[in-house]
Amino acid sequence: MKRFIGMGLLLIGLLGFGMAEPAGAAETGSIQDLQSPEEIVKFREAYIRDFKRIGLNTTPGDAMMLRILVQAARCRRGIEVGTATGYGAIVMGVAFERTGGELTTIDIDPRMVKIAQEHIQNMGLEKTVKVVEGDALKVLPELEGEYDFLFIDARKQDYLKYFKAVEAKLKTGAVIVADNVIQSKNAMQDFLDYFKDNPDYDALTVICSDEKGDGMMVIYKVK
Repeated sequence: MKRFIGMGLLLIGLLGFGMAEPAGAAETGSIQDLQSPEEIVKFREAYIRDFKRIGLNTTPGDAMMLRILVQAARCRRGIEVGTATGYGAIVMGVAFERTGGELTTIDIDPRMVKIAQEHIQNMGLEKTVKVVEGDALKVLPELEGEYDFLFIDARKQDYLKYFKAVEAKLKTGAVIVADNVIQSKNAMQDFLDYFKDNPDYDALTVICSDEKGDGMMVIYKVK
């Protein structure tokens, strides 16, 4: 079943665009210097709020939706295909830290990987979020074990290839999220068709952010 749902209540406010070099909250000090959980929470909220996003980054509303999905489903092992500068990874990373889990995020661009790693370290999430540099179509088949969360936001023509590369590793009850399924529909039609009337998956397109005029498909692995 697929339908469009507006989810404006999940939008956390619009953040400014700009260069992605680690900055903002990190300039006020290090998270390692903080003593209390309350201070850490405040630091991270400020860091995310002041993050200098670029066009490749997930929007705030979409990132919060991803965080909520991870927490609601109590996901423990996640994969992100397409790290960019790490905005989505750090927002989801907070969720995986809360569930006692871990996130592996993959990007082919060395500069993006370096910047993302710095953001993750600045957030104190290096034990929870691992950045892997490489072609996801080569990295995904090499991943070991089972996973219960997958977020795809990379080359649109390859969405089905990314998914098939890891499908056998996805546990029953896994949550899969694919970005840009409205504006890039034609480029990923084979991926969208795969889930149409597929009894193994429930699928729904949601719009969590007015910022980009696009949506994400949220998928649940039934069996």
